[in-house]
Amino acid sequence: MLYQILPSLLSADMMCLRDEVEAVIKAGADMLHFDVMDNHYVPNLTFGPMICKQIHDAFSEVPLDVHLMVEPVDDLIEQFAKAGAKRISIHPDATIHLDRSLQLIKDSGIEAGIALNPSTPIEAIQWCAHRLDFILVMTVNPGFGGQKLIPEIVNKIKALHDVYPKLPICVDGGVSVDNIANLAAAGATQFVAGSAIFNSDDYASTIDALRVKLARNAH
Repeated sequence: MLYQILPSLLSADMMCLRDEVEAVIKAGADMLHFDVMDNHYVPNLTFGPMICKQIHDAFSEVPLDVHLMVEPVDDLIEQFAKAGAKRISIHPDATIHLDRSLQLIKDSGIEAGIALNPSTPIEAIQWCAHRLDFILVMTVNPGFGGQKLIPEIVNKIKALHDVYPKLPICVDGGVSVDNIANLAAAGATQFVAGSAIFNSDDYASTIDALRVKLARNAH
């Protein structure tokens, strides 16, 4: 089983962002998770396409996973695709025409994902699953880092994996050494970790500890 760790830059030290990106890449990040919030769809304001492009230009060897928590999404899909995103996930309730928005991502030559909030039913993707390269399951309510994982969402991951076994499931929110094995057992293969990594004293040791838990689950 191929598991991937995606450090979330939302939890990085913004005063030392380049150093933080370098450190977490050296520590073994598979992708960099880029949380885009507009203070409209979610109550917070974060990164724009310019920062994404600068990170991509400086660290092009590591894929950028862009999660758009914005409304509307189409214009920013195009901007972040041009800024170097490897893949983009969007929320079904943040666009009027979900199929069209997902196709816009695909037409940009990058991978498309759908992001499901804790209370968004899995049926929201029934008629657009053919457009998807992955599913992003929010295990916290979006908007802020450092939240605790909502344990009831583990059953949602299981249900998604049962219905869409071939679609990779990425989980985002409250991922830690203590719960990553349970998330993997439910069917997740990609793990966004922010506070767990960036609030630790040693990024490499923390990522290694996450991988150890995943390796035990694989057996």
